[in-house]
Amino acid sequence: MIEKVFRDPVHNYINVDHPLIYDLINSKEFQRLRRIKQLGTSGFTFHAGEHSRFSHSLGAYEIARQITAKFEKKYPDLWSEEESLLTKVAALLHDVGHGAYSHSFERLFDTDHELMTQMIITNPETEICQILSRIAADFPDQIASIISHAHPNKKIEQLISSQIDVDRMDYLLRDSYFSGVSYGEFDLTRILRVIRPLEDGIAFDAQGMHAVEDYIVSRYQMYMQVYFHPATRAMEVLLQNLLKRAKVLYPAEPEFFQQTSPLLLPFFRQDSDLMDYLAIDDGVMNTCFQSWMGASDKTLADLASRFINRKVFKSVTFDQADEGSLDELRKLVAQIGFDPEYYTAIHRNFDLPYDIYHPEAENPRTQIELRRQDGQVIELSQLSPLVESLSGTIHGDQRFYFPKEMLSPSGLFAETYNDFSQMIRNNHFYYGEN
Repeated sequence: MIEKVFRDPVHNYINVDHPLIYDLINSKEFQRLRRIKQLGTSGFTFHAGEHSRFSHSLGAYEIARQITAKFEKKYPDLWSEEESLLTKVAALLHDVGHGAYSHSFERLFDTDHELMTQMIITNPETEICQILSRIAADFPDQIASIISHAHPNKKIEQLISSQIDVDRMDYLLRDSYFSGVSYGEFDLTRILRVIRPLEDGIAFDAQGMHAVEDYIVSRYQMYMQVYFHPATRAMEVLLQNLLKRAKVLYPAEPEFFQQTSPLLLPFFRQDSDLMDYLAIDDGVMNTCFQSWMGASDKTLADLASRFINRKVFKSVTFDQADEGSLDELRKLVAQIGFDPEYYTAIHRNFDLPYDIYHPEAENPRTQIELRRQDGQVIELSQLSPLVESLSGTIHGDQRFYFPKEMLSPSGLFAETYNDFSQMIRNNHFYYGEN
Protein backbone atom coordinates (compact mmCIF):
# COMPACT_ATOMS: atom_id res chain seq x y z
CA MET A 1 0.00 0.00 0.00
CA ILE A 2 0.98 3.66 -0.37
CA GLU A 3 2.12 4.83 3.06
CA LYS A 4 -0.46 6.93 4.89
CA VAL A 5 0.56 9.57 7.42
CA PHE A 6 -1.22 11.46 10.17
CA ARG A 7 0.19 14.81 11.23
CA ASP A 8 0.64 14.76 14.99
CA PRO A 9 1.80 17.42 17.50
CA VAL A 10 3.65 14.85 19.64
CA HIS A 11 5.26 12.50 17.10
CA ASN A 12 5.35 14.86 14.09
CA TYR A 13 4.14 12.16 11.69
CA ILE A 14 2.34 8.92 12.46
CA ASN A 15 3.18 6.45 9.68
CA VAL A 16 0.74 3.73 8.64
CA ASP A 17 2.63 1.14 6.62
CA HIS A 18 0.23 -1.82 6.63
CA PRO A 19 -3.26 -1.97 5.05
CA LEU A 20 -4.66 -3.78 8.09
CA ILE A 21 -3.74 -0.86 10.36
CA TYR A 22 -5.32 1.65 8.00
CA ASP A 23 -8.54 -0.36 7.75
CA LEU A 24 -8.71 -0.66 11.56
CA ILE A 25 -8.31 3.10 11.94
CA ASN A 26 -11.25 3.59 9.55
CA SER A 27 -13.52 1.12 11.37
CA LYS A 28 -16.55 2.64 13.07
CA GLU A 29 -15.53 1.30 16.48
CA PHE A 30 -12.14 3.00 16.25
CA GLN A 31 -13.58 6.23 14.82
CA ARG A 32 -15.83 6.35 17.88
CA LEU A 33 -12.72 7.14 19.93
CA ARG A 34 -12.72 10.62 18.37
CA ARG A 35 -15.77 11.25 20.55
CA ILE A 36 -14.17 10.06 23.80
CA LYS A 37 -11.93 12.52 25.63
CA GLN A 38 -8.57 11.16 26.70
CA LEU A 39 -8.49 13.16 29.93
CA GLY A 40 -12.14 12.93 30.98
CA THR A 41 -12.93 15.58 33.58
CA SER A 42 -9.35 16.94 33.53
CA GLY A 43 -10.47 19.17 30.67
CA PHE A 44 -12.41 21.20 33.25
CA THR A 45 -9.10 21.97 34.99
CA PHE A 46 -6.66 22.19 32.07
CA HIS A 47 -8.78 23.89 29.45
CA ALA A 48 -6.73 22.73 26.44
CA GLY A 49 -6.86 19.08 27.52
CA GLU A 50 -9.58 18.26 25.02
CA HIS A 51 -7.74 15.63 22.98
CA SER A 52 -9.28 12.24 22.28
CA ARG A 53 -8.67 8.55 22.84
CA PHE A 54 -8.36 8.40 19.04
CA SER A 55 -5.23 10.56 18.91
CA HIS A 56 -3.71 8.77 21.91
CA SER A 57 -4.31 5.35 20.35
CA LEU A 58 -2.63 6.49 17.15
CA GLY A 59 0.29 7.77 19.23
CA ALA A 60 0.67 4.47 21.08
CA TYR A 61 0.64 2.69 17.73
CA GLU A 62 3.37 4.99 16.36
CA ILE A 63 5.68 4.29 19.30
CA ALA A 64 5.04 0.57 18.84
CA ARG A 65 5.79 0.90 15.11
CA GLN A 66 9.14 2.56 15.78
CA ILE A 67 10.14 0.01 18.40
CA THR A 68 9.17 -3.02 16.34
CA ALA A 69 10.92 -1.67 13.23
CA LYS A 70 14.10 -1.35 15.28
CA PHE A 71 13.69 -4.85 16.76
CA GLU A 72 13.23 -6.41 13.31
CA LYS A 73 16.35 -4.70 12.00
CA LYS A 74 18.72 -5.09 14.95
CA TYR A 75 17.50 -8.27 16.66
CA PRO A 76 16.20 -10.62 13.92
CA ASP A 77 17.08 -13.63 16.07
CA LEU A 78 14.80 -12.37 18.86
CA TRP A 79 12.01 -10.61 16.95
CA SER A 80 9.88 -11.38 13.89
CA GLU A 81 7.52 -9.62 11.47
CA GLU A 82 4.61 -11.56 12.96
CA GLU A 83 5.41 -10.19 16.43
CA SER A 84 5.57 -6.69 14.97
CA LEU A 85 2.08 -6.92 13.50
CA LEU A 86 0.64 -8.30 16.73
CA THR A 87 2.29 -5.51 18.72
CA LYS A 88 1.20 -2.70 16.41
CA VAL A 89 -2.39 -3.89 16.26
CA ALA A 90 -2.60 -4.38 20.03
CA ALA A 91 -1.13 -0.91 20.60
CA LEU A 92 -3.64 0.65 18.22
CA LEU A 93 -6.64 -1.13 19.78
CA HIS A 94 -5.63 -1.17 23.45
CA ASP A 95 -8.14 1.59 24.38
CA VAL A 96 -10.93 0.85 21.90
CA GLY A 97 -13.22 -0.28 24.72
CA HIS A 98 -13.10 2.95 26.70
CA GLY A 99 -16.51 4.45 27.33
CA ALA A 100 -17.82 7.95 27.82
CA TYR A 101 -16.20 9.54 30.89
CA SER A 102 -14.95 5.99 31.22
CA HIS A 103 -13.86 5.59 34.82
CA SER A 104 -16.89 7.36 36.32
CA PHE A 105 -19.24 5.42 34.03
CA GLU A 106 -17.51 2.14 34.89
CA ARG A 107 -17.91 2.61 38.64
CA LEU A 108 -21.64 3.27 38.47
CA PHE A 109 -22.74 0.89 35.73
CA ASP A 110 -20.26 -1.91 36.44
CA THR A 111 -18.53 -1.93 33.07
CA ASP A 112 -14.86 -2.65 32.44
CA HIS A 113 -13.08 -1.00 29.52
CA GLU A 114 -10.50 -3.79 29.17
CA LEU A 115 -13.25 -6.40 28.98
CA MET A 116 -15.17 -4.23 26.51
CA THR A 117 -11.99 -3.91 24.43
CA GLN A 118 -11.71 -7.69 24.25
CA MET A 119 -15.39 -7.99 23.30
CA ILE A 120 -15.06 -5.41 20.51
CA ILE A 121 -12.02 -7.22 19.14
CA THR A 122 -13.61 -10.69 19.19
CA ASN A 123 -17.30 -10.03 18.46
CA PRO A 124 -18.05 -11.09 14.87
CA GLU A 125 -20.54 -8.22 14.52
CA THR A 126 -17.89 -5.51 14.84
CA GLU A 127 -15.98 -4.13 11.90
CA ILE A 128 -12.77 -4.50 13.89
CA CYS A 129 -13.25 -8.24 14.34
CA GLN A 130 -14.11 -8.67 10.67
CA ILE A 131 -10.96 -6.80 9.61
CA LEU A 132 -8.71 -8.77 11.99
CA SER A 133 -10.17 -12.06 10.80
CA ARG A 134 -8.72 -11.42 7.33
CA ILE A 135 -5.27 -12.24 8.73
CA ALA A 136 -6.37 -15.51 10.36
CA ALA A 137 -9.46 -16.89 12.03
CA ASP A 138 -7.75 -16.80 15.43
CA PHE A 139 -6.10 -13.38 14.98
CA PRO A 140 -8.82 -11.50 16.94
CA ASP A 141 -8.35 -13.93 19.84
CA GLN A 142 -4.59 -13.42 19.74
CA ILE A 143 -5.00 -9.64 20.02
CA ALA A 144 -7.58 -10.00 22.79
CA SER A 145 -5.22 -12.26 24.74
CA ILE A 146 -2.57 -9.52 24.68
CA ILE A 147 -5.09 -7.07 26.16
CA SER A 148 -6.11 -9.60 28.83
CA HIS A 149 -2.44 -10.37 29.71
CA ALA A 150 -2.90 -14.03 28.72
CA HIS A 151 -0.68 -14.10 25.63
CA PRO A 152 2.37 -16.40 25.89
CA ASN A 153 4.71 -13.83 24.30
CA LYS A 154 5.78 -11.68 27.26
CA LYS A 155 7.85 -9.37 25.06
CA ILE A 156 4.69 -8.18 23.31
CA GLU A 157 2.76 -7.97 26.56
CA GLN A 158 5.41 -5.77 28.17
CA LEU A 159 5.41 -3.38 25.22
CA ILE A 160 1.62 -2.99 25.53
CA SER A 161 1.17 -3.11 29.31
CA SER A 162 3.95 -2.76 31.88
CA GLN A 163 5.58 -0.07 33.99
CA ILE A 164 7.08 1.42 30.84
CA ASP A 165 4.98 0.68 27.75
CA VAL A 166 3.82 2.36 24.55
CA ASP A 167 0.52 3.38 26.17
CA ARG A 168 2.12 5.25 29.06
CA MET A 169 4.88 6.76 26.97
CA ASP A 170 2.35 8.33 24.61
CA TYR A 171 -0.20 9.52 27.17
CA LEU A 172 2.44 11.18 29.37
CA LEU A 173 3.80 13.19 26.45
CA ARG A 174 0.38 13.86 24.91
CA ASP A 175 -1.41 14.79 28.14
CA SER A 176 1.49 17.03 29.13
CA TYR A 177 1.44 18.80 25.76
CA PHE A 178 -2.30 19.45 25.73
CA SER A 179 -2.49 20.32 29.43
CA GLY A 180 0.12 23.02 28.90
CA VAL A 181 2.48 21.59 31.52
CA SER A 182 6.01 20.20 31.27
CA TYR A 183 5.73 17.53 33.98
CA GLY A 184 5.18 14.66 31.53
CA GLU A 185 8.09 15.40 29.23
CA PHE A 186 10.90 12.85 28.94
CA ASP A 187 13.48 11.79 26.35
CA LEU A 188 11.46 9.40 24.19
CA THR A 189 14.13 9.37 21.47
CA ARG A 190 16.73 8.09 23.91
CA ILE A 191 14.39 5.44 25.32
CA LEU A 192 13.61 4.17 21.83
CA ARG A 193 17.34 3.95 21.17
CA VAL A 194 18.15 1.84 24.25
CA ILE A 195 15.11 -0.47 24.39
CA ARG A 196 15.80 -4.06 23.37
CA PRO A 197 14.12 -7.50 23.42
CA LEU A 198 15.29 -10.39 25.55
CA GLU A 199 14.31 -14.03 25.29
CA ASP A 200 11.42 -13.59 27.73
CA GLY A 201 10.82 -9.85 27.99
CA ILE A 202 12.01 -6.31 27.35
CA ALA A 203 15.03 -4.48 28.77
CA PHE A 204 16.95 -1.23 28.30
CA ASP A 205 20.66 -0.80 27.74
CA ALA A 206 22.20 0.32 31.01
CA GLN A 207 23.75 3.43 29.48
CA GLY A 208 20.20 4.71 28.93
CA MET A 209 19.29 4.50 32.62
CA HIS A 210 18.90 8.26 33.06
CA ALA A 211 16.31 8.45 30.29
CA VAL A 212 14.31 5.75 32.06
CA GLU A 213 14.71 7.61 35.36
CA ASP A 214 13.39 10.72 33.64
CA TYR A 215 10.34 8.77 32.47
CA ILE A 216 9.60 7.46 35.99
CA VAL A 217 9.84 10.94 37.51
CA SER A 218 7.69 12.42 34.72
CA ARG A 219 5.02 9.83 35.37
CA TYR A 220 5.09 10.57 39.11
CA GLN A 221 4.77 14.31 38.55
CA MET A 222 1.92 13.98 36.06
CA TYR A 223 -0.10 11.93 38.52
CA MET A 224 0.51 14.31 41.38
CA GLN A 225 0.03 17.56 39.42
CA VAL A 226 -2.46 16.70 36.64
CA TYR A 227 -4.33 13.42 37.03
CA PHE A 228 -4.90 13.86 40.78
CA HIS A 229 -5.71 17.59 40.63
CA PRO A 230 -8.44 18.45 43.20
CA ALA A 231 -10.62 20.30 40.67
CA THR A 232 -10.53 17.38 38.23
CA ARG A 233 -11.60 15.07 41.01
CA ALA A 234 -14.31 17.54 42.08
CA MET A 235 -15.84 17.30 38.61
CA GLU A 236 -15.55 13.52 38.72
CA VAL A 237 -17.42 13.51 42.03
CA LEU A 238 -20.11 15.72 40.51
CA LEU A 239 -20.41 13.38 37.53
CA GLN A 240 -20.66 10.28 39.70
CA ASN A 241 -23.30 11.82 41.95
CA LEU A 242 -25.26 13.12 38.96
CA LEU A 243 -25.38 9.67 37.35
CA LYS A 244 -26.17 8.07 40.71
CA ARG A 245 -29.16 10.41 41.15
CA ALA A 246 -30.43 9.61 37.64
CA LYS A 247 -30.11 5.89 38.29
CA VAL A 248 -32.13 6.23 41.51
CA LEU A 249 -34.85 8.29 39.81
CA TYR A 250 -35.27 6.10 36.73
CA PRO A 251 -37.67 3.44 38.20
CA ALA A 252 -40.13 6.16 39.29
CA GLU A 253 -39.76 8.40 36.22
CA PRO A 254 -38.99 6.18 33.19
CA GLU A 255 -40.90 8.47 30.79
CA PHE A 256 -38.67 11.44 31.63
CA PHE A 257 -35.50 9.47 30.89
CA GLN A 258 -37.05 7.95 27.77
CA GLN A 259 -37.47 11.49 26.46
CA THR A 260 -34.18 13.00 27.63
CA SER A 261 -31.68 10.11 27.58
CA PRO A 262 -32.96 7.06 25.65
CA LEU A 263 -29.47 5.68 25.00
CA LEU A 264 -28.85 5.37 28.74
CA LEU A 265 -31.97 3.27 29.42
CA PRO A 266 -30.22 -0.12 28.96
CA PHE A 267 -27.71 0.89 31.62
CA PHE A 268 -30.43 2.04 34.04
CA ARG A 269 -32.21 -1.29 33.44
CA GLN A 270 -28.93 -3.22 33.70
CA ASP A 271 -29.60 -5.11 30.47
CA SER A 272 -27.11 -3.39 28.14
CA ASP A 273 -25.15 -5.20 25.46
CA LEU A 274 -22.05 -4.32 23.43
CA MET A 275 -23.95 -2.32 20.84
CA ASP A 276 -25.62 -0.26 23.58
CA TYR A 277 -22.18 0.45 24.99
CA LEU A 278 -20.79 1.55 21.64
CA ALA A 279 -23.70 3.96 21.16
CA ILE A 280 -22.55 6.06 24.14
CA ASP A 281 -19.87 8.74 23.87
CA ASP A 282 -19.04 12.00 25.65
CA GLY A 283 -21.31 14.02 23.37
CA VAL A 284 -24.28 11.75 24.09
CA MET A 285 -23.65 12.06 27.83
CA ASN A 286 -23.35 15.84 27.73
CA THR A 287 -26.60 16.12 25.76
CA CYS A 288 -28.32 14.05 28.45
CA PHE A 289 -26.95 16.30 31.16
CA GLN A 290 -28.16 19.42 29.39
CA SER A 291 -31.63 17.90 29.14
CA TRP A 292 -31.58 16.98 32.82
CA MET A 293 -31.00 20.62 33.74
CA GLY A 294 -34.76 21.06 33.15
CA ALA A 295 -35.77 18.12 35.35
CA SER A 296 -38.51 18.53 37.95
CA ASP A 297 -36.24 16.82 40.46
CA LYS A 298 -34.27 19.70 41.92
CA THR A 299 -31.26 17.61 42.86
CA LEU A 300 -30.86 16.12 39.38
CA ALA A 301 -31.36 19.51 37.72
CA ASP A 302 -28.91 21.25 40.04
CA LEU A 303 -26.18 18.61 39.74
CA ALA A 304 -26.54 18.62 35.95
CA SER A 305 -26.25 22.41 35.90
CA ARG A 306 -23.21 22.35 38.17
CA PHE A 307 -21.48 19.82 35.91
CA ILE A 308 -22.31 21.52 32.60
CA ASN A 309 -21.39 24.95 33.94
CA ARG A 310 -18.33 23.84 35.95
CA LYS A 311 -19.54 24.76 39.42
CA VAL A 312 -16.97 22.65 41.23
CA PHE A 313 -17.24 21.30 44.75
CA LYS A 314 -14.59 22.37 47.24
CA SER A 315 -12.55 19.83 49.19
CA VAL A 316 -10.39 19.21 52.22
CA THR A 317 -7.80 16.48 52.70
CA PHE A 318 -8.09 14.26 55.74
CA ASP A 319 -6.31 11.37 57.42
CA GLN A 320 -7.94 8.02 58.05
CA ALA A 321 -8.04 8.73 61.78
CA ASP A 322 -10.17 11.82 61.15
CA GLU A 323 -12.73 10.16 58.89
CA GLY A 324 -15.26 9.91 61.73
CA SER A 325 -15.39 13.70 61.98
CA LEU A 326 -16.74 13.95 58.45
CA ASP A 327 -20.21 12.95 59.66
CA GLU A 328 -20.50 16.28 61.43
CA LEU A 329 -19.62 18.09 58.21
CA ARG A 330 -22.29 16.09 56.38
CA LYS A 331 -24.86 17.14 58.99
CA LEU A 332 -24.03 20.80 58.41
CA VAL A 333 -24.37 20.27 54.66
CA ALA A 334 -27.81 18.73 55.24
CA GLN A 335 -28.75 21.56 57.59
CA ILE A 336 -28.82 24.08 54.74
CA GLY A 337 -30.81 21.82 52.41
CA PHE A 338 -28.20 19.81 50.48
CA ASP A 339 -28.63 16.04 50.52
CA PRO A 340 -25.23 14.70 51.66
CA GLU A 341 -25.77 11.59 49.54
CA TYR A 342 -25.36 13.71 46.41
CA TYR A 343 -23.57 16.83 47.62
CA THR A 344 -20.68 15.27 49.52
CA ALA A 345 -18.23 12.51 48.67
CA ILE A 346 -14.97 10.93 49.73
CA HIS A 347 -12.52 10.62 46.87
CA ARG A 348 -9.24 8.73 47.19
CA ASN A 349 -6.39 8.86 44.68
CA PHE A 350 -3.16 7.00 45.29
CA ASP A 351 -0.44 5.81 42.95
CA LEU A 352 2.64 3.61 43.08
CA PRO A 353 5.13 5.31 40.72
CA TYR A 354 7.39 2.26 40.48
CA ASP A 355 7.71 -1.12 42.11
CA ILE A 356 9.88 -4.19 41.76
CA TYR A 357 8.39 -7.58 40.95
CA HIS A 358 6.61 -9.25 43.87
CA PRO A 359 5.35 -12.65 42.66
CA GLU A 360 3.22 -13.06 45.79
CA ALA A 361 1.25 -9.85 45.10
CA GLU A 362 -2.30 -10.04 43.77
CA ASN A 363 -1.29 -8.06 40.67
CA PRO A 364 2.50 -8.36 40.44
CA ARG A 365 4.20 -5.69 38.35
CA THR A 366 6.67 -6.40 35.58
CA GLN A 367 9.76 -4.58 36.78
CA ILE A 368 12.00 -2.47 34.56
CA GLU A 369 15.31 -4.16 33.79
CA LEU A 370 18.62 -2.79 32.54
CA ARG A 371 21.10 -4.81 30.51
CA ARG A 372 24.82 -4.22 30.97
CA GLN A 373 27.35 -4.70 28.19
CA ASP A 374 28.42 -8.02 29.71
CA GLY A 375 24.85 -9.29 29.30
CA GLN A 376 23.92 -9.09 32.97
CA VAL A 377 20.32 -7.94 33.56
CA ILE A 378 19.67 -5.85 36.67
CA GLU A 379 16.42 -4.40 38.04
CA LEU A 380 16.27 -0.59 37.66
CA SER A 381 16.13 0.47 41.32
CA GLN A 382 19.27 -1.57 42.06
CA LEU A 383 21.29 0.84 39.93
CA SER A 384 19.29 4.07 40.34
CA PRO A 385 19.15 5.73 43.80
CA LEU A 386 16.51 8.10 42.39
CA VAL A 387 14.15 5.29 41.38
CA GLU A 388 14.94 3.40 44.59
CA SER A 389 13.58 6.37 46.57
CA LEU A 390 10.24 6.10 44.69
CA SER A 391 10.08 2.31 44.54
CA GLY A 392 7.32 0.76 46.61
CA THR A 393 6.10 4.10 47.98
CA ILE A 394 2.45 5.16 47.73
CA HIS A 395 1.67 8.79 46.87
CA GLY A 396 -1.62 10.69 46.82
CA ASP A 397 -4.35 11.78 49.22
CA GLN A 398 -7.98 11.37 50.21
CA ARG A 399 -10.41 14.27 50.05
CA PHE A 400 -13.84 15.14 51.34
CA TYR A 401 -15.89 17.10 48.80
CA PHE A 402 -18.77 19.46 49.58
CA PRO A 403 -20.66 22.40 47.98
CA LYS A 404 -18.70 25.61 47.66
CA GLU A 405 -21.63 27.42 49.32
CA MET A 406 -20.53 25.96 52.68
CA LEU A 407 -17.65 28.44 52.63
CA SER A 408 -19.83 31.50 51.99
CA PRO A 409 -19.71 33.88 54.99
CA SER A 410 -22.78 35.82 53.86
CA GLY A 411 -26.21 35.27 52.37
CA LEU A 412 -28.30 32.13 52.75
CA PHE A 413 -25.44 30.01 54.06
CA ALA A 414 -23.98 32.38 56.63
CA GLU A 415 -25.55 30.53 59.55
CA THR A 416 -23.46 27.41 58.93
CA TYR A 417 -20.28 29.10 57.74
CA ASN A 418 -18.72 29.60 61.18
CA ASP A 419 -19.57 26.11 62.38
CA PHE A 420 -18.31 24.50 59.19
CA SER A 421 -15.08 26.52 59.11
CA GLN A 422 -14.42 25.94 62.80
CA MET A 423 -14.84 22.19 62.44
CA ILE A 424 -12.38 22.12 59.54
CA ARG A 425 -9.84 24.08 61.59
CA ASN A 426 -10.32 21.89 64.65
CA ASN A 427 -9.63 18.75 62.65
CA HIS A 428 -6.67 20.29 60.82
CA PHE A 429 -8.23 19.55 57.45
CA TYR A 430 -6.44 21.14 54.50
CA TYR A 431 -8.26 22.94 51.70
CA GLY A 432 -7.52 21.80 48.17
CA GLU A 433 -6.93 23.94 45.10
CA ASN A 434 -10.09 24.18 43.03
